[in-house]
Amino acid sequence: MSETILVGIDGTEDNRRAVDYAVNWAKKSKAALILAYVIKWSPYTFQTPEENELRHKRKEEDIQFVQERVLDPMLESLASEGIDITGVVRHGQVADSLIYFAKKHGATDIVVGRIGESGVKTLIFGSVVAKLIQLTHIPVTIVP
Repeated sequence: MSETILVGIDGTEDNRRAVDYAVNWAKKSKAALILAYVIKWSPYTFQTPEENELRHKRKEEDIQFVQERVLDPMLESLASEGIDITGVVRHGQVADSLIYFAKKHGATDIVVGRIGESGVKTLIFGSVVAKLIQLTHIPVTIVP
């Protein structure tokens, strides 16, 4: 079985360290690399009837925007690295979606950056990293 590394990306410079770490790991181990961007979305957000009518269209527009502005440029910048690399974009809860991607693509490892949400929301609901560690049996590497 060949190795597949899933990297959670968010398009920030801090997150780029996690991507670079995963790229180096993939090159050394001849692993495939999957970059996964999750657009935060909550099914518990209250919408007006008018907003519900436009919701699907907005989600598709969000995906296209992230694909064009974040994922495609990152894939293009990594094209010369000599590794098998793909990318995916999806709406959802970040930790749950990364676990879904990892299972769907047979990832053997998940790599994420340490920096993300902060403040009261994280104190109450927990961080993406904490949720990943608690919810998956796939090894998680946290890059500072």
